[in-house]
Amino acid sequence: MTTFTDDLGAEVPLPEPPQRVVSLVPALTEAVEHTTPGLIVGATDYCTHPPELDVPRIGGSKYPTAGAAAELRPDLVLANAEENRPEDVRSLRGAGIPVWVMEAPATVPAALTSLRALLTGPLAMAAGTADPAPAWLAEAERLWTAEPPPVRARAVVPVWRKPWVVLGRDTFGGDVLHRLGVDHVYADADDRYPRPKLDGLRQRFADGDADLLVLPDEPWAFTDDDGPDAFPGVPYVLVSGRDLTWYGPSLVDAHRKLSAALP
Repeated sequence: MTTFTDDLGAEVPLPEPPQRVVSLVPALTEAVEHTTPGLIVGATDYCTHPPELDVPRIGGSKYPTAGAAAELRPDLVLANAEENRPEDVRSLRGAGIPVWVMEAPATVPAALTSLRALLTGPLAMAAGTADPAPAWLAEAERLWTAEPPPVRARAVVPVWRKPWVVLGRDTFGGDVLHRLGVDHVYADADDRYPRPKLDGLRQRFADGDADLLVLPDEPWAFTDDDGPDAFPGVPYVLVSGRDLTWYGPSLVDAHRKLSAALP
């Protein structure tokens, strides 16, 4: 028996190297399948990467079917403190299934540290390698832990519409932008995802607090015709929501792609 400790301090006992992993977190699904192909035997409906992953689906991230996950006989379930409900984690653990819970990362380095702990801990047992840290993780750490460039824009970053929801304090996406020279104006908000009124958002631009609108394509699929229409005359950029908010191997390409997309 080998016992690990997850991000929340809970013990994760593994009697054997895990060979059947169910992931409730899209970014972790991609990271694990990219690093150790074949371990994932079940995932949520929103686990869209890698696109060729062909495993049973067990519902959404917020409301997965814990019973369906248990029926897949996993050696380990991967969850996230923000994306998954505590009661689902308790249900799985109550059924005797080890669950690793990742803390919702507020920064890119925090996400990379958490990924390293998972991939060089429980999943290193499955990989059976003396050097379990994948090359993509080392490259992501190199790219994203460098000193941020000077601020070149101050942005409002909506992630939802009807009602409007924007990036606030301590968000992974906000830190991604900061490390590329773009600060977001709600970084000091009381909430991680504030819900300001549209008039208040527009006023940020009118007052000169913000000079850029950053619109990701998930969770709300903003487009040239959906989003900019609410902010006439405001400079905007459309970005990949996956590049902005997923932690995993996509971070390597995300650095290049977002750097090119942002003004």
